[in-house]
Amino acid sequence: MEIKKLLFVTRFDKLRFDALQSLMDLKKAALNHVVFLNVIERDKVAMRRGKGYEKGAEIRLREKANIRFIDWAETLFEQGMEVGVYIVVGNFTAQVIGAAEKEAVDLIVLSPDKKGRFEQLYSGSDITEIVHRSATPVLVYKYLFRKGPLAENPFEKPLLATNWSAGSQLAIDYIKSLKAVVQEVDIIYVASEKDLKETSAMGIQKTRKENRKKLEALCDDLEDDGITAKPHVYIGDTLSEIEKAARECQSSMIIAGSPGKRSWTDRWGTSISKGLAEQSIFPVLLIPPAEG
Repeated sequence: MEIKKLLFVTRFDKLRFDALQSLMDLKKAALNHVVFLNVIERDKVAMRRGKGYEKGAEIRLREKANIRFIDWAETLFEQGMEVGVYIVVGNFTAQVIGAAEKEAVDLIVLSPDKKGRFEQLYSGSDITEIVHRSATPVLVYKYLFRKGPLAENPFEKPLLATNWSAGSQLAIDYIKSLKAVVQEVDIIYVASEKDLKETSAMGIQKTRKENRKKLEALCDDLEDDGITAKPHVYIGDTLSEIEKAARECQSSMIIAGSPGKRSWTDRWGTSISKGLAEQSIFPVLLIPPAEG
């Protein structure tokens, strides 16, 4: 579960080198290798030109990316890091999944989609597709969406949102592997109002106490590994309550389980991982369930 190698997927305008530098605290855990990926999408090159695909435009984009990556790599070399580079042409989602599998990375870092809501409705979200198809944890890094300076270490004080799924349970082990970086964890379970079948105050408190007890067991597990952890039970809409909790706990990021590999029809539905990836202002780390 260690993060030894990460894939840093950048389109340059939404994910820059300062974002990567903020993740270098992961070196205290195990990080020693960064792989850069820039995907040149043929249809978007043609769209910008308003005509057919031009090889010359591809060459210019390749060289611009190459110049940027050379500069970034020099800084990482000075920090004792290994560096790999991919500048490829093709479908964004397929190239990200392919590079992650080929390099056997432990974490994919990418920025939110640039697609508009209408475009996402018909073509789907790249982020959602990657999250659902990837067997590798995905960090959707949204630091440019937030006001104020970039967090020095997004892993320092995460909020773990659990729904007792395999992915959220696996996140506990993931956090343990980062104990050299993580200082404190807030663990939240959100009960929906429709799940509160009891109408009495005693019945509602029973639901809270049952989930609180399960949360305390997770906190004890982390405490045994030297990581401070606090349990929280919220009630209401899951997405809005997770976001509210992250603000109230002054969290540096949100961690949650993802449903793992699903069919293309998932992009028409809703899920917590999809909602967090596309709507939250916080960096969101999504952990897929173990394969098998």
